[in-house]
Amino acid sequence: MKSTSKIILALSITATAAAVVFFLSRIKTKRMLHQIADEGYETAHDILFPGKAIKSRGLQYGPVIPR
Repeated sequence: MKSTSKIILALSITATAAAVVFFLSRIKTKRMLHQIADEGYETAHDILFPGKAIKSRGLQYGPVIPR
C-alpha cells in the first residue's frame, strides 16, 4: 500500500470509531432521560447527572448577568 492509502485508511477508521462513540453516548443519554420521564422525576441537574457536581460561586445579590 502507498502511504497515502494508509493515511486515508487510518483517518477513516478514526472517524468511524469517533462516530460510534458519539452515537452510543447519545443512545445512553436518551435512554436515561426516557427512564426518568417515565418515572415522573423532575429533570433537575442533580437527578439527571448525579456524578457531576455544579461548582457554586456563592450567593449572588443583585442582577444576574448571563455568561
